[in-house]
Amino acid sequence: MASNILRKLSGSLIGVGLSGSRVSQTFNIAPTVLSRRLSSEAQTEAETRPTIRKHDEVARAHVTDFGRYVAECLPKFVQKVQLTGTDELEVLVAPEGIVPVLSFLKDHHNAQFTNLADIAGVDVPSRKYRFEVVYNLLSLRYNTRIRVKTYTDELTPIDSVNDVHKAANWYEREIWDMFGVFFADHPDLRRILTDYGFEGHPFRKDFPLSGYVEVRYDDAKKRVVVEPLELAQEFRRFELNSPWEQFPNFRDTSVIEEAAPAPEKK
Repeated sequence: MASNILRKLSGSLIGVGLSGSRVSQTFNIAPTVLSRRLSSEAQTEAETRPTIRKHDEVARAHVTDFGRYVAECLPKFVQKVQLTGTDELEVLVAPEGIVPVLSFLKDHHNAQFTNLADIAGVDVPSRKYRFEVVYNLLSLRYNTRIRVKTYTDELTPIDSVNDVHKAANWYEREIWDMFGVFFADHPDLRRILTDYGFEGHPFRKDFPLSGYVEVRYDDAKKRVVVEPLELAQEFRRFELNSPWEQFPNFRDTSVIEEAAPAPEKK
């Protein structure tokens, strides 16, 4: 059923004039790994293991054509188009193009991704732009899902897509609360999961596991109080390797042998 829907989608893409030469020019500007993956997997043998998910080459080809079509229509904003290991399409766009790309995917007749299922955040502190914002879209018309990704840092805001998808209101508030990514032109950007007066953003990788404050109920004051965090002891690194392991092959005895003193010869 999914292959029939994607076949109809591919046919509609061909009807709007998606020529092979124009596709190749687009992907010279924004190279992808779609064609290389398809050609390499076509040469491999058919998968016979029951636990391995089998790829639908026809469906992958149709999704690939649609990704090329999106890159061709929005060359200013689309930086890369790729397929995941589970044959899901990902469109990587520049931060300033998130509103035009989502508007195109929602309103275009060949896409109709009218359902914003979720907005997720990713924090990789080692990168120059440490935050990734991932928009998960669903097209009820074609029964197809797509992911749109963009990036930013601690200070650069991203345009809110609340005017495109009303469901983005609470999702963007959650990203702001957990990661500290600011969304410009959001109608009500405030915390949604943490308490009033909370400091910091818990899902950042540099946020301490213990937090900064502790919350408890004070019997004397008959109310909940927030106090600076006091730890009775320092954080310890626990060694999970047991010296009483029942299976010697899985026991690391190098440290024990080095620490044991050598017997003295009499």
